[in-house]
Order: sequence, then C-alpha cells, then structure tokens
Amino acid sequence: MLSPDYAPITGRKVRFAVVGCGRIAANHFGAFEQHADRCEVVDVCDVDPAALKEAVERTGAQGHQRLDRMLAATSADCVVLTTPSGLHPTQATAVARSGRHVVTEKPMATRWKDGLSMVEACDQAGVRLFVVKQNRRNETLQLLKQAVEQGRFGRIYSVALNVFWTRPQDYYDSARWRGTWEFDGGAFMNQASHYIDLLDWLIGPVESVMAYTGTLARNIEVEDTGAAAIQWRNGAMGTLNVTMLTYPKNYEGSITILGEKGTVRIGGVAVNDIQHWEFDEPRPEDENVREANYATTSVYGFGHPIYYDNVIQTLRGEAEPETDGREGLKSLELIIAMYLSARDGRRVALPLEY
Repeated sequence: MLSPDYAPITGRKVRFAVVGCGRIAANHFGAFEQHADRCEVVDVCDVDPAALKEAVERTGAQGHQRLDRMLAATSADCVVLTTPSGLHPTQATAVARSGRHVVTEKPMATRWKDGLSMVEACDQAGVRLFVVKQNRRNETLQLLKQAVEQGRFGRIYSVALNVFWTRPQDYYDSARWRGTWEFDGGAFMNQASHYIDLLDWLIGPVESVMAYTGTLARNIEVEDTGAAAIQWRNGAMGTLNVTMLTYPKNYEGSITILGEKGTVRIGGVAVNDIQHWEFDEPRPEDENVREANYATTSVYGFGHPIYYDNVIQTLRGEAEPETDGREGLKSLELIIAMYLSARDGRRVALPLEY
C-alpha cells in the first residue's frame, strides 16, 4: 500500500497523550521533558488511580481513567501506548479511528494477526503507527550498524545474542497481566524483544529459526528461559540465548558478530559496552569506540529521547519514521516464529503467512 499524505504539524508544539502510566511510562515522560520546546503532554490515562495521580502531577496533563473518554476529549495529535502488550491492538485501532497517530511500546502485539491488524487499521485511518525501538539509538549499536552497512565485516558468518537477566517471582506477581500469554508474553516476547529486533535490523532477513522454550523456575504461563538457532538468507548462522533466571541480578545483554574481515562484541548489562572491535582495515571512526561506551543500571538504555526526536520530526514533516508499524512487524514475526518452532518442535521458515 502506498503511504498516504500526512498533514505536518506546524506552528505549534506536537501534542501527545499517554495511555498507561506504569514503570516504562517514566522513560517516555523523561523524553518529552527533554523535548519540551517542541512537544507537550496534554492527557494521560490509567485505570490505577495512584499511577494516574502521579502522572498528572509530573506532566500537568489532564487525567482520565478510560481511553474512550480520553479520546472524546483530548486535543492530542499522537497517543502513546505504554499499556500491557496484549492491549495494544484494540487500543491502537481505537486511537487510529479517532484520527490520531499511534506510538506503541514493544512488543506491538502478542499475536501475529494482531500486529497485522494494527498496521491495517492505521493505514485505513490515514495515521502513522510508530513502534518503540529505542535501543537502536544507543551509540554502541549505531556504530555497529554503520560498520555493517559499510561492509567492514565482509561476509558475516556467525552471530550470538545473549540476554541473561533476572525477573524474580515478585516481579510477575506485581500485576496480574505479567507472565500471561494474552497480555505479556515470555522472555522472548517481552524482555528480549529489543534484542530479537537486532537480528533483522543488523544482519538482514531471517530464513528460518529453530527454538526451545521452558518455564524452569517461575510460576507463570509463559517461558522464563529460551534458546534458538537462526539462519539468515545471506547464509549467516547464529544463536539466541535468553533467561530471566540469572543469579543474583541482571548480568548481560550482548551481541557478538564474527565476519570474514571483522569481529565485534558489544556486552554489558544492555549492549552498552563495546568489549571487542577489530577489523582488517582500521578507520578514523574506530577512535569513537571507547567514547560510545556508557554505564547503565537500566536495561531500558537511554534511547527514548533520541527515538522521540525522530517521532517529533516525522510528525512535523521534517523526517521519515525510523521504526514504523511495518518495521515493528519484523521483530514480532521473528518472535512468533520462535514460539511456533518451540511449540511444534520444528524448524519454521519465514516469512509467515500473511
């Protein structure tokens, strides 16, 4: 489908509304505060009165406990969904039908057909759909992306992604939707979503996956641990290892790429530390490697402000979206393929049925 003509927002600040005022919403509020010269939060919505009160006090926005009532009253140009993942499809459709653009946190949906329906609903309404992939904006990963695009690795042979974090039982017990198939998804769908996004964004289209999942220690519906073997269309092969059972705290979020002419490992708790960077031909930008490393205690990283810079520019007609709905579908497709493989005990080829 051809992209519709979107009327740019000019002569005033871009107006946002936020639905869901839990832990990740704070990162969005922080990003809006950094861009206060170009945007403002006009409405916030949450079914939890305490969370809603806190969001109203922080933003000065109008508070609502129901999405339908907020949509009937808000002047927002764009509505941000930081709600449980399983709610995104119906909420995104409602927002789109109200004529407003949509930003949705990851994963955009917990079912493949729901992700497709979100893209279709926004297309039909003539509004934009953005999917939050803030980790792409980490300086460490930007350097890696640049190296891949410049062909510095030559042919890529092998890739390894590790997500060794911890989520204790009380994390899942803190909200009834956590650890459920319908609203949350497991270690692949939720915690490793941004890492699975790197498989296509950095290396290219995936040809097939073979995965295993297990619920080894937590009392939840979904997996707390998983592993997958991956083959790309370009011939590269790789692995994904994920667990939420690391003792005693989050240990590693890493990617290693082994190529014909280069080897890189980016580790740390959230791909924030370039630990090895070696190519057959040095370049001036290699001097930036040490400066790109940063300390973090947050697995969310610090990419939300940079992510929203692109969203604001796009809505103002100054840029194209870096991660729209179709881009978001790529990682969702991979995750669903892994779940199908683990469930059925078979290799799953991509693309999935459309």
